[in-house]
Amino acid sequence: MTPRISDLLPGLKKNVLLAPYTTFKVGGKAKYFYQAKTKENLIRSLKLAKKLKIPFFVLGGGSNLLISDKGFEGLIIKNDIGNYKISGNKLYAEAGVSFPTLVKETGKKGLSGLEWAGGLPGTIGGAVLGNAGAFGGETKDTVFSAQALDTNLKLRNFTKQQCKFSYRSSIFKRKGWIVMSVIMNLKKGNKKDIQEIAAHHIQYRKDRNPMEYPNAGSIFKNCDLKNVSKKARRIFKDVVKVDPFPVIPTAAIIARTGLMGKKIGKAQISEKHPNFIVNLGGAKARDIIRLMNFVKKTVKEKFGIDLESEVRYLGPGGLDKLSLNERIN
Repeated sequence: MTPRISDLLPGLKKNVLLAPYTTFKVGGKAKYFYQAKTKENLIRSLKLAKKLKIPFFVLGGGSNLLISDKGFEGLIIKNDIGNYKISGNKLYAEAGVSFPTLVKETGKKGLSGLEWAGGLPGTIGGAVLGNAGAFGGETKDTVFSAQALDTNLKLRNFTKQQCKFSYRSSIFKRKGWIVMSVIMNLKKGNKKDIQEIAAHHIQYRKDRNPMEYPNAGSIFKNCDLKNVSKKARRIFKDVVKVDPFPVIPTAAIIARTGLMGKKIGKAQISEKHPNFIVNLGGAKARDIIRLMNFVKKTVKEKFGIDLESEVRYLGPGGLDKLSLNERIN
């Protein structure tokens, strides 16, 4: 008899609703669900899934993620490995550590380098994977090295250069590799100044972003200025900013389509920040995808700009599988 993963992995759960594990509060059930609290347990669960040919996905803080209403017909491994250490100007953190925790704790020690991330949700593993950034800063700025599991589940060490960071991406994201830990180089600074900058960014997010509703953060990437037409550059020349290179903020683009407040089901384009889609309560992934596709179609028709999703999708089909021609009321 072929062994079952439930017999081989103590603590495994079945048919677990995934919505509570995401910041969007959207998503169906996982066939299997396992919380890994050590590196050894995480690697063991991955090897078992691969051996038994069960699809798997490693879940961090659940931000920047949209899960299908149909859930996931495989194993969700929740990365709860939360060890970190600050030694001198070096920070070592395992992938499951909360990014807000690291911003707070490094600030307490007067270490500069992460204050730009004040208010940013999620885990440090997710931040490294997607080279998270805000206020002109990016995760890559302080990375010294990282450790990850490759396709063959071999543990490998990467220098900063080998991580091949780019705008909201990395070698890990492009290849589907699993970030396990990171070492960061920080700088000694004025503790009060560092904490004030982080606090200012936290307050800015509270004031400008629709934090009162579940959301996944920015839905689309900002638009690289060099990748848009001369006409679009002229239209949006008054809002161009450097973050970390010249971009047209997608929020400004969507605002000029007049779509702020547009709803499909219980999903809505935020009236507070148009590059956010919010869950008004009981939103479905299908409605969010339809809304995203409608925004992309409208922006393309009005300004000739192709928007690129920043949110990752987990489940059957994909973000662009639903028809763009569906009637939007």
